[in-house]
Amino acid sequence: MTIRRVGFIGLGIMGGPMAANLLAAGYELTVWNRTAAKTEPLAAAGARVAGSPAEVAAASEVTFACVTASADVEAVVLGPGGVIEGATPGSIVVDCSTIAPATARKVHARLAERGVAMLDAPVSGGDVGAKAGTLAIMVGGDAETFERALPVLRAIGKTIVHVGPPGAGQVVKLCNQVAGGLNLLAMAEAISLCRRSGVDPAKMLEVVSAGAAGSWMLQHLGPRAVAGDFAPGFMVDLMQKDLGLVLEAAHETHTPLPGSALVRQLFEMLQARGRGREGTQAIVEALALLAGETG
Repeated sequence: MTIRRVGFIGLGIMGGPMAANLLAAGYELTVWNRTAAKTEPLAAAGARVAGSPAEVAAASEVTFACVTASADVEAVVLGPGGVIEGATPGSIVVDCSTIAPATARKVHARLAERGVAMLDAPVSGGDVGAKAGTLAIMVGGDAETFERALPVLRAIGKTIVHVGPPGAGQVVKLCNQVAGGLNLLAMAEAISLCRRSGVDPAKMLEVVSAGAAGSWMLQHLGPRAVAGDFAPGFMVDLMQKDLGLVLEAAHETHTPLPGSALVRQLFEMLQARGRGREGTQAIVEALALLAGETG
């Protein structure tokens, strides 16, 4: 059956553009956000604004959630007025948040008791990918549910991979954050060395980004870092939350991740200076602090 009615809960830096792409793709969209003002642009474009997550789910065949942390997912899905109270049997919940794999499995199980399917489907690509509809989406859950939801997922993502059973999407997202964090550090170290050697870091980025050492971080965040533009596409505070989940998983699986631990400490320096709401490209400022370039 063709899915037409879609809901979206959580309209932040990532969720807002994702919801807009679903609306632009022709889906009948119902939205809810804790801060009601963030629903206004979507309402003006034709979305219906619901009074609660339960109301969103009741109006939708597929309900997306994109919120901050494990506790937030449990609140909007399993809590009072949550998705579980409104979702009808046979519908699908797609959680695009980055949370603990154990929490994803718990929410899967609770929804399954009501006959509601779930996919944990965290995303990567930052605000750039969210706006362009080119996100990478790593999906955990039942393969049949994945196939049912795939046409809807194509409205927000470009690379969409079913990676395994419930919770597997979150495991892969944590791996993504390991690689992303280390790429951020590589970017920051390259910029720092270039600057301190008296060479224009913008020129360095231009050529290095085109070679074997190129990365998404160098291409998209490097120029912002060089320009001193620390507006968030993805905030330091959120990356710290994710790296905390990474190190919890590392502890549980006895996996040594020294690089990820180092990146987390560098972001800790920024948080200690009240810079947690800046973009992750601000990691260059942590290296500047270590070099004694700023107070």
